[in-house]
Amino acid sequence: MGAHRSPGARPPERGSAVADFVMVGGLMAVLALAVIQLTLVLHVRNVLVDAAASGARYGSLADRTPQDAQQRARELIAGAVGADYAGDVRVGEAEVAGVRSLEVRVVAPIPVVGLIGPSGAMEVAGHAPLP
Repeated sequence: MGAHRSPGARPPERGSAVADFVMVGGLMAVLALAVIQLTLVLHVRNVLVDAAASGARYGSLADRTPQDAQQRARELIAGAVGADYAGDVRVGEAEVAGVRSLEVRVVAPIPVVGLIGPSGAMEVAGHAPLP
């Protein structure tokens, strides 16, 4: 004999905890992966900005050339996030706030899934005053 229920009482909800756990767990996993991916995108962007600025500062030294700036930026990027992100590094002169500057511009992919993403979608630049 089973437990007696009063008339009009709801039947017990069997298995609803498992279904709730699966739905909430899946949502939390997707949310966690999205946060991790956003963190990776910001990390890659910060590495590119830093490498461009460091390359520009290095190339603006008295005994260095723009090609040295380009090579320095490529080395920094390749060492931090991989050579795929160091493929398009351009160096030129620019005027920033009325000051003649060396500009290092990096065009790289945005990492969409891990470090894989559409190429040429993110562009950053670093500047350093020229003597």
